[in-house]
Amino acid sequence: QVQLVESGGGEVQAGGSLTLSCTVSTWTSNSYFVAWFRQAPGKPQRKGVACIMVPDGSLWYTDSVVDRFTISQDNTKNTVVLQMNNLEPEDTGIYFCAADFRPGMRLAAESYKYWGQGTQVTVSS
Repeated sequence: QVQLVESGGGEVQAGGSLTLSCTVSTWTSNSYFVAWFRQAPGKPQRKGVACIMVPDGSLWYTDSVVDRFTISQDNTKNTVVLQMNNLEPEDTGIYFCAADFRPGMRLAAESYKYWGQGTQVTVSS
């Protein structure tokens, strides 16, 4: 049973930074994808923010976070980190990490089978 556990998050003022971590346990494949999704307040959709192929290192970002967010991997800890800089109020939401062997679309929520519990990020203006 694959489990994803997120940590990090919190509240920060606009322009600040936060770091989210996602630890993936009991993965049986040598290669997989991990992505971060944001669910904005009052909205059911989960929008893809960033994705990384483990251990290959290929990256994907949604346009709104390019040059502000960085996704990376720590293979020794089976952890994927999302570093978020220059945060904006529009970045507020619940952030979920998700994993799958071969997601059809790297930043589409419906492509991912395994999900973490989510962590709250609040950016105040």
